[in-house]
Parts: sequence; structure tokens; C-alpha cells
Amino acid sequence: MANNDTIKKTVTVTLALCIVCSIIVSAASVALKPMQQKNKQQDFNRNILMASGLYDPSLSVEEQFKQVETRVVDLRTGKYSSDLDGQAYDQRKASKDPKLSRALDKKEDIAGIKREEFYAQVYLINDQQGKLEKIILPIRGYGLWSTLYGFLALESDLQTVVGIGYYEHGETPGLGGEVDNPNWKALWGGKQAFNADGSVALTVIKGQVGSTTPQAESKIDGLSGATLTTNGVDNMIKFWLGQQGFGPFIQNLKAGEA
Repeated sequence: MANNDTIKKTVTVTLALCIVCSIIVSAASVALKPMQQKNKQQDFNRNILMASGLYDPSLSVEEQFKQVETRVVDLRTGKYSSDLDGQAYDQRKASKDPKLSRALDKKEDIAGIKREEFYAQVYLINDQQGKLEKIILPIRGYGLWSTLYGFLALESDLQTVVGIGYYEHGETPGLGGEVDNPNWKALWGGKQAFNADGSVALTVIKGQVGSTTPQAESKIDGLSGATLTTNGVDNMIKFWLGQQGFGPFIQNLKAGEA
């Protein structure tokens, strides 16, 4: 009777099993990739709708997102660009491409993003006459442990905040992770983004905003026990609403020159 317990046969069977399992896992990964990408995009779109206050969980995200117009802005000129397809443009990928982005020096990189892409997507909600109702801006910046990716929505006056939301981050649950807390996000609605001279007024402070807080209309409560995340959110707001980010675009849009 043949001996099936030899080391050679054991190794052969083990290797064969590993190869078969690898093929199955690889095939499953390839087969599921389109579905994963679709789900990821759907979650991305859901967060845009949530930041704008338009998300209805009883309706499909795909149907609701039809009201959103995606356009591309050239951050160097502050004007819309027709060179890129808003739907196909990958802003995160562009931020890592030296041909499509620029390195930021330490002084200007208050958001801790290292590189800034030349082009950025913006998301518009228009009424039936094509008049702007809301605009949603992608924002990102470094907190305590991670880069936070999210959206800031403004009313048609390009001054009043509609809402904020983050769809990706690695901050500490219960501390910096409170950026996901609905109660904290609810504090943003109605706040004023800019001063009369166009400079950024919106600020996340240390502590709480009270009735006697100066310029309370532009200030947000800090995250308790999460100073570095609070600073990170404040810095990214200042960066993306400022002259390095969407500031020139918002000024052009107000003047009707975007």
C-alpha cells in the first residue's frame, strides 16, 4: 500500500490547495470589483446629498442625485473649466500627480494636505430655471491620525452654511470621531462663512459658542477632548474657503464671472 503521509505529498497537497484558494479569491475579487466601486460611488453621492440637507432615506440615492450638477473648477483662475469631464475626473488621484497638482510649502499648507490639485469638483443644486440654490464643496485636511475627507455646503448666497459631513477619516471614536455626530454637524447650519471684506469668518473654536461669544454667527463648538482634530477641521475650512482653495471661485461666482 502506498504511503500517503510523506512530506512530499503533504507539501504538494498544501500547495495545490493554496493555488485553488488563491484562484477562487482572485476571481471573486475581480467579479465583485464593479459592485464595490458602484457602492463606493453611491456612498460618496449620499454624503453630498446629506451635506446639502437633501438626502431622503426613503428614496434611492441614484434618483436623488439626478438633481446634482457636477462641474470642475480651475483653482488657479477661480473659474469653471471645460477641459475636464466632471463625472470622470478623479480629484484625489490628481492631487498625487505632479502634472496635475502642486506641492504646498509649509506656510501655506495649513490643512496638512501636502499637494493641491489644479482642478477641483464642485456640486451644484439648481432650481428648474437653472438658478443656483446650493453649492457643495469638497474639503479635506489632516486631523490627529488621518486625513478627513468631506463636504461643506453653502446656500445660494455663497455665505450661509447649509451643512458639513465627512465620508472618510480615521479619527478616534468618541473624540475626533465626533465629526460624525449629528448633534455637532447640526451646529453648522445657518453659520456665516465670510466677513464683509471676503475673508474667511467661519471658525471652529476651543470650547463652546455662547450667547456672549463675539461673532457667534460664524463660530462652531470645538470637539470635546479632541483639540488636534478640532484644529484640523478649522484649518481645512480656512484653507478651502480661502485664497488657496475655493475663495477666488466663490468671489467670481458672486460677481457672475465664474
